[in-house]
Formats: sequence, C-alpha cells, structure tokens
Amino acid sequence: MSVVVLDGSTVRAFVADEAAFARSVDARFAALDANGDGVLSRAELRRALESFRLLDGAGGFGSAEPAPLPAEVTALYDAVFEQFDADHSGAVDRAEFRDEMRRIMLAVAEGLGSQPLQVAVDDEGGSFLLEAAEHEAAAIAAKIDAQRKAEADAAVAAK
Repeated sequence: MSVVVLDGSTVRAFVADEAAFARSVDARFAALDANGDGVLSRAELRRALESFRLLDGAGGFGSAEPAPLPAEVTALYDAVFEQFDADHSGAVDRAEFRDEMRRIMLAVAEGLGSQPLQVAVDDEGGSFLLEAAEHEAAAIAAKIDAQRKAEADAAVAAK
C-alpha cells in the first residue's frame, strides 16, 4: 500500500491527458481480458469487481448489516456491467471501457473536491488514483526542471 495526497484537480488533469489516461486504462483492460479476445465478458468484469472485495463479510468494513444475498450481488454486478456495455452487445470493448472509466474518474474527481486528501492505494494493482498522483508529480518535476534550465540559461546569457 502507498499513501498519496491528491484532490479533484489531480484526477481531472490525469483524465485530461488523453495519452496517459488511455495508456493506463488500456493496460487495465488488457489485464482484465483474461482470454485475450479484445472484449470483456460479464464474467471477466465480475472477477475484476469481486477483486475489490467491497461486498465481503457482513456488509463489509465492520458493518452490522447482513451480507447481501447472492441474487442481490448478481443484480449489482449485472447493473455495473450494463453501465459499461453502452451498446448492449453483451461484451465491453476497449472504447466502452475507456469511456466508462473516464466518467467514473471524473465523478471521483468531483467527489474529492478541492481539498487535498490522503488516500491509501494499492501499488500492486495499478490504481488509477496512484497513477493520477504519479502523473501530477511528473508534471511538477518537469516544471521545476524547466525553471532550473531557464535560470541556468539566463545566468549563462548574463555573463
């Protein structure tokens, strides 16, 4: 686990960088496409959702609520799949996956707002939030490098 500090602007900037966001989402898509057929089946997307372990135990996270019934869990996973499968073809292609992940990440950005938060992220699972924070750090480092170069060039020119 890693801890990153980010806010909504961090996530929005990552999503706005089309190339970086596409690389990240496409890598996740490829990892989820277990049979390599270029689309995500209902079962492949469900396995990914189950890996989040949001519905484990008695309601999750120490909740006193009873665990959901299997039919309720299936209905939830089916609803999520339908959200990703925009053309209702029965499979999620790369473009559909990318579009829905963009919508999800922008909703996360909205929810984060402008106040920086510390967030624990899984650094082994390819967390989009970790990638957003790393994207922001790289942009800051590039800006600092450019400023240093400009200052060095100005010092040489002044001599």
